[in-house]
Amino acid sequence: MPDKYYLRIAFASDLEKTSERIFYRFLEMLPGLMTWLSFFGVILLSYFRPIWVSVFIIVFVIYWLSKTMYFSFHLKASYRQMKQHREIDWLGKLNKLGAASNGLPVRHWQEIYHLVVLPMYKEPDEVVRDSLKSLLETDYPKDRMIVILAQEERAGDDFNNNLTQKISREFQNSFFRFFITVHPKDRSGEIAAKSSNETWAARTGEELISGLNIPFEKVIFSSFDIDTVVSPNYFSCLTYHYLTTPKPLRTSFQPIPLFLNNVWQAPGISRIFSFSSSFWHLTNQERPEKLITFSSHSMPFKALVDVGFKQTDVVSDDSRIFWQCLFYYDGDYRVEPLHCPISMDANAAETLRRTLIHMYKQQRRWAYGAAEIAYFTFGFLKNKKISFKRKIALAFEIIEGQWNWACAPILIFVLGWLPVYLGGAEFTQTIFSYNLPKILGRILAVSMLGLVMSMYYTFYLLPPKPDTKRQKLNLLWACSQWILLPFTMIFFVALPAIDAQTRLLLGKYMGFWPTPKHRKAIKQPSN
Repeated sequence: MPDKYYLRIAFASDLEKTSERIFYRFLEMLPGLMTWLSFFGVILLSYFRPIWVSVFIIVFVIYWLSKTMYFSFHLKASYRQMKQHREIDWLGKLNKLGAASNGLPVRHWQEIYHLVVLPMYKEPDEVVRDSLKSLLETDYPKDRMIVILAQEERAGDDFNNNLTQKISREFQNSFFRFFITVHPKDRSGEIAAKSSNETWAARTGEELISGLNIPFEKVIFSSFDIDTVVSPNYFSCLTYHYLTTPKPLRTSFQPIPLFLNNVWQAPGISRIFSFSSSFWHLTNQERPEKLITFSSHSMPFKALVDVGFKQTDVVSDDSRIFWQCLFYYDGDYRVEPLHCPISMDANAAETLRRTLIHMYKQQRRWAYGAAEIAYFTFGFLKNKKISFKRKIALAFEIIEGQWNWACAPILIFVLGWLPVYLGGAEFTQTIFSYNLPKILGRILAVSMLGLVMSMYYTFYLLPPKPDTKRQKLNLLWACSQWILLPFTMIFFVALPAIDAQTRLLLGKYMGFWPTPKHRKAIKQPSN
């Protein structure tokens, strides 16, 4: 058995030893067990030990308040960093750089190539075109960019051929190399997922790069969702960081995903959801020691080849590739934050009902990242070379985050009031019972300061509405929609997470669900 056989695990059944299969299966069940035990524990103890639960809820809400203040502080700092990075002339900094001093065999920055893979499945022409146009509008030399549009055979010949004709005609000669791959369906050892399509395209890119005799160390690989619109200075910023970071071949680079492409076309509740996600990722940029790759990101192509490319049988491939690299390099791998934004789509569909369904399914797919707990915990136990301190820090961050994802909104807005109703006559006659709602209400009111902070940054991140001149009124309306946040947290944060964790608990493994993209025709403002 290979020393690092655990690198390619997707399910407990992939393990040969019975004892390891049982243990891995327990780890898969762990997030769901923690969530449901928390709920049942609070319900039962609200009846038998209402004072215990009341104290727990108060302490938990205070803890939540501290997290809110922590979030607000880092949101402010990260936003300031993003503004500064937007103003920097990264291309000018590259021209002054000279030869790389971090061990890379690079004498000049123009030796660096970018391999960009855009996996897709039945997305509209305008979504694909906007992403490719954003690549063209970057300040990095296009003769150093290899772009692969990765289609799926399961999308159908008619769709693929029609798109290929349109896109090829428009972009064929725009980059050093541009080509379209078609990932065959129903391949053994794969699931129908972004990772299998992307890996097929990346291997095609490897053949091209090898044929051109370009060293892998001189290639940066970018995995972009098909709706990714990059900033004009993204690749120059990325290249500068690649050439100056201490260990470039042991580092992934994470930009800031802002879900703003079609934000004005999305319903109000979807808009709040997209801003909440954007602010969360902005905050994460301020915690590089705990940062893990998410969605669209970049990494050394050599590292991708070293680990055998992304796994083709997992749902959460964007985070899994980080864990693969961490274990392959025995802990000598990290994610560096790029305070450079990329823009992606907010959830929008033809009707409000379909939009809400898509929001739920997308959040459930993200929450299915709970499956990574089993993978990295098992890997931590097998790999003795990774420092214990880093294992604990990363494990606590993910496990605590998954538990909060599923439990916090329910505990705060629903179950936190149970002692008052289930505590019985003896408890309800106490001063503590009388004051519990007041205490919780006041703490939650203070925690709403984080909501005010979110409203404030909505003004600065929200792009102008393209079909109207009443911009101030539109901004005020967008900010007022933050009142929907408690509803959103329960039904589109907690419930999808509980759903995903329960499926893992029961062994009902999820497949990959690609979020449908929808763009409405935009009316131009009248003169």
